[in-house]
Amino acid sequence: MVEDLQDPRRSEPPYVLGERDMLESWLEFHRTTLLLKCEGVDDEGRKQRPVPTSKLSLHGLVRHMAEVERNWFRRVLLRDKDAPSIWYDPGREDSELVPLDDAHWEADLATWQAECEASRGAAAGRDLNETGVRHGRPCSLRWIYVHMIEEYARHNGHADLIRELVDGQVGW
Repeated sequence: MVEDLQDPRRSEPPYVLGERDMLESWLEFHRTTLLLKCEGVDDEGRKQRPVPTSKLSLHGLVRHMAEVERNWFRRVLLRDKDAPSIWYDPGREDSELVPLDDAHWEADLATWQAECEASRGAAAGRDLNETGVRHGRPCSLRWIYVHMIEEYARHNGHADLIRELVDGQVGW
């Protein structure tokens, strides 16, 4: 429930709002939710993968979402095919998720936050109908916003379960 995670940095968007403001507000809501779910856990806890069959950790989710931000806003919307990956290694499946042994939380968090800021900048001033290109086909900014909200919502669900398994915190 939204009420379970109270923090002045995060608020549920109003029930009535213009389309763009609604999309941007929900995306910010979910970005902040991921951040909050990672706070209050030590480095070991953020790197812990408590589901034996999964490569997911809180730290890995932040790295993954940095890659997702870069992909959709830089590569797709801005059509920057040459935007380099941050951690992705084509020779290693899920390389942004694992290994994390040498990963530094503060640096990786700053990278994710910088990608979020770059995404905001890429979308600013663009019409929701403006298109980038995904797999050779037009892809609207509106579609990107909806997809990003879905992507964060899904991974925030993962983060919620991971956090509960790591330290028993529910809603955080």
